[in-house]
Amino acid sequence: MSHHVVVKFPCKEGKGEEFLSVLKEALVDTRAFEGVQLVDVYVDADNQDDIILLEEFDARANQEAYLGWRMETGMLDLIGPFMAGAPTFTHLEPRDI
Repeated sequence: MSHHVVVKFPCKEGKGEEFLSVLKEALVDTRAFEGVQLVDVYVDADNQDDIILLEEFDARANQEAYLGWRMETGMLDLIGPFMAGAPTFTHLEPRDI
């Protein structure tokens, strides 16, 4: 079963659009990373500076490896100037109800 993650990037006021430009380039490598099935980008309709990614990986281990790789390659330094706070990660588990 796939592993789904919601990532929220709270950008500084007025920095959301500029952050999307940086993200567009970075997502080329993201989508090519082993175990990545899908990465969709959303903007909060009520706050255009909140950028949200819906990610789908083969397994949680793939997402953890990806995040480690991003940290090692300096992605946090690249996005830091845009952030109003730390990104949040929500790992989803399906329920049959």
